[in-house]
Amino acid sequence: MNRNKLKIAVEKSRIEWQRHALERMMERGISRKIVKKVLLAGEIIENYPDDKPYPSALFLGWFDEEPFHVVTAFDSLSEYCFIITAYRPDLEHFEPDYKTRRQHGN
Repeated sequence: MNRNKLKIAVEKSRIEWQRHALERMMERGISRKIVKKVLLAGEIIENYPDDKPYPSALFLGWFDEEPFHVVTAFDSLSEYCFIITAYRPDLEHFEPDYKTRRQHGN
């Protein structure tokens, strides 16, 4: 995912908010402002280059000292980003760095 092009898309509000994402954000008390901040200032912690219809990535960012994860896809042709979901990561699924997925026993 081209990080610079994604940042430009966010800055220019070239964002498609998927209905599912908006519903989950509302349930979770996560604002569009938080999502934008995560995409602008956060870091990519997982890349999904083979996702369809567009490559996507998982971002980690902080807002008011609280961690947030945002999954976004980016269409490099239209230069729009698509918000897939946003949530607060928890220690059940992630290590304390909120970047590393916990390995659960088989």
